Order: sequence, then structure tokens, then C-alpha cells
Amino acid sequence: PGIYVCAKCGHELFSSRAKYEHSSPWPAFTDTLREDSVAKRKERPGALKVSCGKCGNGLGHEFLNDGPKRGQSRF
Repeated sequence: PGIYVCAKCGHELFSSRAKYEHSSPWPAFTDTLREDSVAKRKERPGALKVSCGKCGNGLGHEFLNDGPKRGQSRF
């Protein structure tokens, strides 16, 4: 339980309340902690490249409409 932070700068990214089990080996979240927690840029249809909103450290992707509920994203 708690807050997940950027490994590079300590910026707060995700709450454990938004974490859920997914078949991916990486932690999966439905939402960021705050609007400015991450920066996003379109990489391909259905996926955005995600980086730390403070230092730009690469965090992976946001997969649109791939969350546990219809219409939710998966980070």
C-alpha cells in the first residue's frame, strides 16, 4: 500500500489504490495519482508513450481501453 514514485527523481506517479492484477509481468494501474504525474505522447493507435511528468524518465505505455473495466486505460 502506498504511492509509487519515479525511480529517477521521486515524483509521485500512481497510488496502490489504482493498481490491479493483469497478465503483464509489470504492475498495472488504471489511473495516475494526479494529472501532472505523467506526460504522454501518441506512439501508435491505442497506445501512448508515458514518462515521468517531472524528469521525463520513461515509464512505459498507457494502453487505451485495456483496463479492468470498459473504457479504462491500463498504465
